[in-house]
Amino acid sequence: MTSMQSKPSIVFCHGLWADGSCFSKLIVPLQTEGYECIAAQYGLNTTAEDVAVTKATMGRVGSPVMLVGHSYGGSVITGAGTDDRVVGLVYICALAPDADETSQTQQSKFPTTDVFSQIQVVDGRIWLRPEGTKYFCGDLSEQEQKLVWATQGVPKPDLFDAKVGGTAWKSKPSWYIVGKEDHTVHPDLERFFAKRMGATTYELDSSHVPMLSQSERVIDVIRTAAKAAQAGTAGKAVQAPGR
Repeated sequence: MTSMQSKPSIVFCHGLWADGSCFSKLIVPLQTEGYECIAAQYGLNTTAEDVAVTKATMGRVGSPVMLVGHSYGGSVITGAGTDDRVVGLVYICALAPDADETSQTQQSKFPTTDVFSQIQVVDGRIWLRPEGTKYFCGDLSEQEQKLVWATQGVPKPDLFDAKVGGTAWKSKPSWYIVGKEDHTVHPDLERFFAKRMGATTYELDSSHVPMLSQSERVIDVIRTAAKAAQAGTAGKAVQAPGR
């Protein structure tokens, strides 16, 4: 594979309590359209390690690469996205810290969301309680909520305290999906991130997991971003009307 391939590859980066399988409704249709796709499966032990695994995962597909990050995965792509192989970033209800911030810094400036009343630290990991899925992915069926809970990624408690090692959205074009019914990352915080990075922004009536509850809309955004990058028209993106 060479850098001259017609479509960018797409590397997905997951957050907490939803591992790489949360992108399954995106990966299969995008593969059918000819996009190489892969999900970085990292351990949520340290941000530096998660960024390193993401960069290694980029090496398993052709360049150029679009990075797609959900929730804490936004912090990961913010750090990993400075890599020369990366041509664009898609944030899904995601964090996007600046160089002097951590994953926690901005969250502490906004109201605490409902999901944080439904977590517990056991055996050195932060777990989502089964009843917490209504605040995490409440617009999914009960069966799908149980699947998300059963495949959850569980972080170490200090994961959010580290800087991410780069600020890719300052130099790479960005797209941002806001979940208007998000009870995990505050929607106003998502809007703050999107505005600060100058992202092309979409607002969906969704929970924290629009890639599962409104996958077609999310695929549309990824497809738009990939085509812009492929055409070389993706300069610093401007704010787009919510849709």
